[in-house]
Parts: sequence; C-alpha cells; structure tokens
Amino acid sequence: MTNRTFSKRLSANDVGSTGGHQGGILVPRTEGELLTFLPHLDSTIKNPDAWIECEDETGTVRKFRFVYYNNKLHDDGGTRNEYRITYMTKYFREVGAREGEELELSKSGTSSTYKIRVVRTVAPLDNQEESDGVRIKIKSAWRRVH
Repeated sequence: MTNRTFSKRLSANDVGSTGGHQGGILVPRTEGELLTFLPHLDSTIKNPDAWIECEDETGTVRKFRFVYYNNKLHDDGGTRNEYRITYMTKYFREVGAREGEELELSKSGTSSTYKIRVVRTVAPLDNQEESDGVRIKIKSAWRRVH
C-alpha cells in the first residue's frame, strides 16, 4: 500500500490573515505529480470540479472542492486557467492555522479519503516591522514529502 504526501507552506492569504478574499489554495498547473494525486478534472468541460473528502487531525471528515477554473479555454476574453482547492477557510480557522505553517495532504493508494493536517512551525517566524508596509513573500509551492 503506497502512501503519498504533499505539503504546501501556507501564506498569509491562504489562512485569511490579510483580510483579502482568495478563491482557495492554488495548485499550480506545472505540478504534474500533485495533479495526478488529486482527482482527474476534464479540461474539455468549463470549470470542472470534484469534492474530496479529507480526514483531519481530530478524525473529522471534511469536504473540500478541487476545481479547475478554465474559462480562458472556453470563453472569449476568459482569463482564468488555474487549479484550486476551495472551502478550506473554516478548517484553517478552526485549527488556528498560521502563515508559515505547512499544510499536508496525504492518501494511501487504496483509500478514497485523503488525510489533512497543519504542521505547526517549530520556530517562530521572524518578526517584521509592521510600520514599513513591506511583506516578504514566503515560497508557497507544493512539494512532495518523502
């Protein structure tokens, strides 16, 4: 039984601490291995989606929406061509997820349910002067955990 795990460093926007509205966590189109790990979405359909069941740290099963916003492929003047996992805000709030922590998503080869957890930061993030108005972008790419 093969278990695969992917992780993503959470940005301030991912966890809602910027006050902005984000349409879910980005899954880059270039992340082929991650995209094969998630349910297949048919690009010939406009904005295909699939609901994925994820069991969190407490054993609670949550449903998130994996969606391919692809109106660029279907509409004149369409601009979106991106994969996202949405409906995660409530989960992040309930577990107190913070910028810089890691989101882990894993699944065994035979299961249809994913496991999800937030890996807490061991050391605190460097404090930054709030008055300077500058934010340092933390690399937010997904990576395979071995």
